[in-house]
Order: sequence, then structure tokens, then C-alpha cells
Amino acid sequence: MTAVDLAHQVSGTGPAVYFAHGIGSRKSSFAPIVAGLDDVFTCVSYDQRGHGESPITDVPFDLDDLVDDLEQLRGRLGHEQIHVVGHSLGGQIGPRYAQRFPEQTASVVLLSTAAGRTAEDRARLAAVIARMRDEGIDAVLPTLVDRWYTDDFREARPDAIGHRIEQVLGTPAEVFLTVFDIYAETEMAPWLGEVQAPCLVMTGEHDPGCSPRHNRFIHDALPDSTLVILEGLRHSITVEAPERVVAPVREFLLRHG
Repeated sequence: MTAVDLAHQVSGTGPAVYFAHGIGSRKSSFAPIVAGLDDVFTCVSYDQRGHGESPITDVPFDLDDLVDDLEQLRGRLGHEQIHVVGHSLGGQIGPRYAQRFPEQTASVVLLSTAAGRTAEDRARLAAVIARMRDEGIDAVLPTLVDRWYTDDFREARPDAIGHRIEQVLGTPAEVFLTVFDIYAETEMAPWLGEVQAPCLVMTGEHDPGCSPRHNRFIHDALPDSTLVILEGLRHSITVEAPERVVAPVREFLLRHG
């Protein structure tokens, strides 16, 4: 499939850091992280194909199509080498990009993603996807929101929850289901050992789908990685606690930048 010209935003100066968001999200989800980095880095946040301001393409597409989109954007902006920060699905795009384009990859940050899933893990994901296809995406949103945010955050920030729901429902259903399929069906274990770029692996202590167990698996499989578990958080660490994400990411990028 042909790579897509992605809608993107650039801020700051310095080594280039590209931000790959997750399912049904937008480039704006990284705004608090970018604000903590763009004094020393050129930050490029972008909308995945079919999301936000990027073109809607035929479905299905796969993980390598999303990686090709990222590589096309890098070439278009003219950055010789990039750091890739990815959340959730984006955390699968980043290491796959590093495996396929090692010369162009300075480092990878994997936020709230998963590998080493068990048969039980895969069955749970399959059940969620089947329900979305049978009953509609909105029927599953309460379950997803519960997995994404802590109870305290949902109570304190209904505005953020509402905004996230708008993003999901504003993503074409066929695109949302396609990227959910990619996230659910991707198993990074067979090729994580080929990723030579230094990696930072981070997740929330109580993330049910991208748990510390899954992230320890990733950390152990990567040749060069650092693992950080953020206490008390679930999946949406970049939205709920960006200040706790920025500090280790900034230190890691400066070390490898």
C-alpha cells in the first residue's frame, strides 16, 4: 500500500523526535510531552492515517504501512536520523521502524505497549473487538475508558475523558477497527531482538492490557533498554500524568541525542 502524507506539527529546534500516537488518538495527545522537550529537540507530532487531519485510506492496512508512513514523513521533513516516541499502537510502530530502518533511528521510546501476550491476553482482546463489531464502538467505550484512566482521574477530569471519547467517535469506524486489529494481532517477540537502537520502555503499574509483565518481556527481549514502571497509573500515561512521563523521557533522549 502507498505511504500517506501525514498531517503533522513541528516545534522546537535540535535533534528530531517523532511522536506516534495510539488507536483513535491524535497528534495533540502529545502536546504536554512536546512542551517539556521542544526547548532542546525538534518535536514532530503527527496524525496516523485515517485519524485527525491525515487522509483516510482504504482498509485494511497493517503495521508496516504505518511504519512506511512514518518513514515518508521523515524523508519529507529531511531529518537524517530520528528518535521515535510511541504510545500504545505507536509503541509498536517505533520498534518496528527501528528494526526496518536502523540507520535512520537514534532511539525509541515505547510507552504503554505490549508484547509476549498469553493466549488469555489474546482471547480478551478478541472478545473486545468482536463486541465492537457486533454492538458498535460506543458500546465498548466505558470498558476502554476504565482501562485507560484511573478512577481518580476520571472523576477529576471529565473534560479530558469527554475529549478522548470525541476523538474515538470522530475516527471512522473502519479505521478504528483496523488499527485495533493491528494492535491486537501484532506480536513483537519474533523481532524485538533485532532492534539495535537504545530503547526506553515505560508503562503504568495498573495498565491491564500493557502491564508491567508485558513491558518486562519487552525490556528483556531488547538488546539495549531501560525499563520504567509508573506507580498508580493505567494506560493513558501521557494524558493523565505527562509530567511523570517527561522527566525520564527527556533524560533518556538527552543521553542518546
